[in-house]
Amino acid sequence: MKIEVIYKDNARFELIRRAASEMNPEVDISGLAHAGEPLHTVLNGTIPDLLIVDEATRTGLSAIEPLNLALPKMDILLISSDTSSEFLLDAMRSGVREVVNSSASQEALQTALNRIMHKRGMQSTGSEGRVLAFLSCKGGSGATFLASNLAYVLAREFDKRVALIDLNLQFGDAALFVSDSHPPSNIAILSEQIHRLDASLLAASMLQAAPNLFVLAAPDDPEQSLEIRREHVEAILRVARQNYDFVIFDLPRTLDNLSVQVLDIADAIFPVMQLTLPFVRDGKRLLSIFRSLDYPKSRIKVIVNRHEKGGEFTLQDLEKAIDTKVSFVVPNSYQAAASSVNLGIPIVKANRGDPISMFLIDMGREFTQKETKVTNNSWFSRMFGAKG
Repeated sequence: MKIEVIYKDNARFELIRRAASEMNPEVDISGLAHAGEPLHTVLNGTIPDLLIVDEATRTGLSAIEPLNLALPKMDILLISSDTSSEFLLDAMRSGVREVVNSSASQEALQTALNRIMHKRGMQSTGSEGRVLAFLSCKGGSGATFLASNLAYVLAREFDKRVALIDLNLQFGDAALFVSDSHPPSNIAILSEQIHRLDASLLAASMLQAAPNLFVLAAPDDPEQSLEIRREHVEAILRVARQNYDFVIFDLPRTLDNLSVQVLDIADAIFPVMQLTLPFVRDGKRLLSIFRSLDYPKSRIKVIVNRHEKGGEFTLQDLEKAIDTKVSFVVPNSYQAAASSVNLGIPIVKANRGDPISMFLIDMGREFTQKETKVTNNSWFSRMFGAKG
C-alpha cells in the first residue's frame, strides 16, 4: 500500500510515518511539503492508494472533491483541528473517508488507518468479533426486528457472545424487541464516560436480554444523541469487537457520519426492503450510495422481508432494478412477528416452529459456519486493531 502525506510540519509527518509503519511495516509511505499550492500540483502525477492531508480546513475541501473525482481509487484522510459535524459531513460529501483530530494520539490515527486498510481488503492477524450492520431502505421494513432477533439466535442457538448496539439515535427501540426490561444505561450516557471505557463499563451499560446477548440501547431522550461523536462510537466499537463474537448494529435509515463510520468497517451490510415500488425505489438509491462509497458487492447482503409469492414484483424484477443479487428472503408471517414485537419476546423463543424462526436459525447457522471456517484456517482477520 502506498501512502502519500501532504504536510506542513515535519514532526507531524514523522508521527504519521511511525504510526503507519508500526501498524504495517510493508507500507510504502512518503511525504510532500505543502506551502499552499493546489493539491494536484503538489502530487505532480503521483497516485497513492491513500492521500493524507495534514492541517486540512473547510476552505481546502474545495480542492478535495475534484481530486477525488479524478482519482476515484484513492482514499483520502484529513487531519484537522475542525471536527465539527458540519465539517465532517462536508468532508464526506467531498469524498473523504476519514477525519482525524489534529490533537489525536498515534493510536487514534492508527485506528483510522486500519479502517481504510480494512476497506481496501488488507488483512491482519487477530480474532475480533464480526460486525453486522442492518438498516432499512424505507421506514417499516423490519430491519430492527431482524437485527435484534438474529442477535438473539446467535446468542441462544449458537452460544455466541453478541452485542446489539442501537445506533438509531432518534427513534431506536431495539431493546424492546428482545426484552421487556428497561436498559440500565444507553449509548449517550456511556459516551459521557468514554474516557474510562473498558469491557466492564461497556457490559455494565448494556441490558442483558438473554445469556450471551447484551444490548446497548439508544438514548431515551433524542436530544442526548447530539452529544455523541465519532470518537465515542469508535471507542465503543473497538471494545465491543474485542469482547464479543458478533457486534450487530441497528442503524438509522438516514446515513450520517456515525452510521457511515460503522458501514465502512462492517463485515456485512444488510439493507432490508420489501417487494413494493417505494421500497424498490429507495433501495436503489441506497445501493447507489453504497457504490459511491466503494463498498464491494460481496459485503452487501440485500434482505427481502415479508415475502409472499404471487405479488406484482418478483425477486428477479427486484434484482434487475437494483442491479444486486438478493441474499436472504424472509417469509411473511405477520401475526407471529407482531406478537413477538408486542410481547418483547424474540420470535424463536415465542414460536420456534414459525417460518421466520426457521429462517433466522438458518441465517445464524450460515454465519457461524463461516466463522468456524475462517477461524480454523486463521486467515480471516480485521483491521480494527486499536480500531473500529
